[in-house]
Amino acid sequence: MTLIKPFKALRPQAQFAKLVASKPYDVLSSAEAKVETQGNPNSFLHITKSEIDLPDTTDIHASIVYEKAKENLDAFIKREILFQESKECYYVYQLIMNGRSQTGLVALSSIDDYEENKIKKHEFTRPEKEQDRINHIKTSGAQTGNVFLAYRNDLELDAIIEKWKSTKTPVYDFIASDNIQHTIWVISDTAVIEHITTLFKEKIANTYIADGHHRAASAAKVRQSLGQQKTPASNYFLTTLFPSNQLYIMDYNRVVKDLNGLSKEDFLAAIEEKFSINEIGKKAIAPNTLHQFGMYLDGSWYLLTSKENTYTNDPIGILDVTILQNNILNNILNITDPRTDTRIDFIGGIRGLSELEKRVNNGDMQVAFSLYPVTIDQLFNIADSGNVMPPKSTWFEPKLRDGLLTHVIFN
Repeated sequence: MTLIKPFKALRPQAQFAKLVASKPYDVLSSAEAKVETQGNPNSFLHITKSEIDLPDTTDIHASIVYEKAKENLDAFIKREILFQESKECYYVYQLIMNGRSQTGLVALSSIDDYEENKIKKHEFTRPEKEQDRINHIKTSGAQTGNVFLAYRNDLELDAIIEKWKSTKTPVYDFIASDNIQHTIWVISDTAVIEHITTLFKEKIANTYIADGHHRAASAAKVRQSLGQQKTPASNYFLTTLFPSNQLYIMDYNRVVKDLNGLSKEDFLAAIEEKFSINEIGKKAIAPNTLHQFGMYLDGSWYLLTSKENTYTNDPIGILDVTILQNNILNNILNITDPRTDTRIDFIGGIRGLSELEKRVNNGDMQVAFSLYPVTIDQLFNIADSGNVMPPKSTWFEPKLRDGLLTHVIFN
């Protein structure tokens, strides 16, 4: 069963929470982070993307970047922007986007569970991205990035969390610049903490990484690297656990730089062997069912519908990301490894179809594909089967904000 535990979060003073809270480090480029923090010295991006405080020519993976992160984190504590909780607590984190609410439990999850596959994965990780967070954790002494976990919802857990929300006053409640509302309650009652811990231990067989594979892998490798210097805190990593019935997965779309030497006509003819093609025109098209794809090419949108010979019925083969990868990206465009091929890029659904049009219209890319979102059941089925999805298959919204709750593993 699942082991979670409360912790003494490093968190902002209430009056600074909105200023500190930042988008996750991996959804912003360094240039975007620099713009995001203009006029706000209290943004947590000064810690998670500390290269913004160094010359533009700095290698973002240089040791000076991680040392700057530690320096900035220490400064936030010294200036009393951040303080550490006096006792171990759980935290309830509610996000509201476009009127839709989801609520998670912020807790520490066990690295032993991660290594024993009680915490299920559905993606491969990239060594260079792991190493970045390993360096950041080891130098700063803290896990600043939250791993987004899902579990099959349990009515008793739901009731405890909803009761706490309805009867207690939140410590943070604000609407961020992107109009997403973030509300956090502290669960400090010892009996409630013990009850929650026991419920996870006795009733939740597995949790599933929804977002944050690299952060989880990095935390595990940091513990391994510490050897005899490891601390009790380093046996755990920072997570927010959401019941599956509250989660919202958005589309994760693709743009490709060229047509692999094909003319537009030859490219369409190759696609037509495996898909029916309906030219829509200027109006952007998002698929409204599985096995359909939108395609933007040469100023026009097309609706592609898979023929029966494009997929298999196993958990991986039936995914739309697999269908697109196998039948178009691989077979026609010769993109055999989308994790490393520089001819392809990935656009989260939160950016909208207009971002796909923009990337093609400005000449940066030549063709774009919009996909129907993966379902949470598909994600669970794949993780349970021991398989992994193609890269960049799921985009979860809304995103947790960094800086509101940080796990210190050593000072």
